[in-house]
Amino acid sequence: FREKYGDVFTVYLGPRPVVMLCGVEAIREALVDQADAFSGRGIIAIVDSVFQGYGVVFANGDRWKALRRFSVATMRDFGMGKRSVEERIQEEAQCLVEELRRSKGALVDPTFLFQSITANIICSIVFGKRFHYKDQEFLRLLDLFYKSFSLISSFFGQLFELFSDFLKYFPGAHRQIYKNIEEVNAFIGRSVEKHRETLDPSAPGDLIDAYLLRMEKEKSNANSEFNQRNLILNTLSLFFAGTETTSTTLRYGFLLMLKYPHIAERVHKEIHQVIGSHRPPALDDRAKMPYTDAVIHEIQRFGDLLPFSLPHKVTKDTNFRGYIIPKNTEVFPILTSALHDSRYFETPDTFNPNHFLDANGALKKNEAFIPFSVGKRVCLGEGIARSELFLFFTTILQSFSLASPVAPENIDLTPQESGVGKVAPTYQIRFLPR
Repeated sequence: FREKYGDVFTVYLGPRPVVMLCGVEAIREALVDQADAFSGRGIIAIVDSVFQGYGVVFANGDRWKALRRFSVATMRDFGMGKRSVEERIQEEAQCLVEELRRSKGALVDPTFLFQSITANIICSIVFGKRFHYKDQEFLRLLDLFYKSFSLISSFFGQLFELFSDFLKYFPGAHRQIYKNIEEVNAFIGRSVEKHRETLDPSAPGDLIDAYLLRMEKEKSNANSEFNQRNLILNTLSLFFAGTETTSTTLRYGFLLMLKYPHIAERVHKEIHQVIGSHRPPALDDRAKMPYTDAVIHEIQRFGDLLPFSLPHKVTKDTNFRGYIIPKNTEVFPILTSALHDSRYFETPDTFNPNHFLDANGALKKNEAFIPFSVGKRVCLGEGIARSELFLFFTTILQSFSLASPVAPENIDLTPQESGVGKVAPTYQIRFLPR
């Protein structure tokens, strides 16, 4: 469509018109240069019955502004902008290394382990605790997330997006997703009650504590967005988004390392030269490790986790490139069109870390690298996610070599599902101590 109609065109998803933005120029022009107009959030039909416009991801207007300000500030206080988040990730990475050592080089499916480590970072900020990798309740929550993300991204999920008004009356994946997420919400609700009982106003320990204090402060304001419903769904948004995205990226990353062992070898070499084997990797190392950093950038580009981003909508009648987009029209910034643009990436459909390296082997910025989107609704966990990817990736490769029962040339990179999100294929891997 882009070749035929250019970078801006309308597609009817069932009965509703949606404006598609293709290429990094059109996306930046809308989301950055006309940030206010394009800052609305559209719906994803299959999860709309759960969120109904509550929580930071799917909220609009003043509700979104209040929740985003609160979430960003509180996550910074509890570890986003401070050194402490780095320490949390380093500690979690060491727990993972211990767990992988116990596998003694046996074949493992890394899905749950990668989910556990990313979930634990967000849990430590939101719930004030981490969970053991064998904790049954924790594993159940992760399984619900994984299954829901797969169903949201399935063919049915796409069909539902087109004909939700009609399909919502019939059985299907939307009912399973609703059940799954309500179970997670019940867990969050129980956690909130425990927080209420132990809350010390002079020393809030995590995001839920901070939210409860804010609720108390604003209880006389009938229009306050700090209510129980937003608390549950805001926590769900952060928990789900903070777990599934980074863990899927890591799953893709290690599958790519199995497929391209020569790239993994170069990363091993750089880790050995810069960090050695006696201390854990730290964020300061990233600047001295351009090749590893380029590999992680390329994993994100190639993994292309949310190909259509999340739907936006315009908050007023908007003039864009000579078109009038009426208020409340949905807009899809097609991130995949930027991440696979041949003008910016020499071999867009192949995994190639050189996309992010200059002639001297230094890391180079690439305008079209926007996996976290851009503008006012840019992913609020970008800082945490980038730190996690670097520290988890390097800590695992510092301690282990990787092996697969499948020959590199036979490793299939085709996603298991590709819709709202891309779900990496499942695979088995050996972590062999170095």
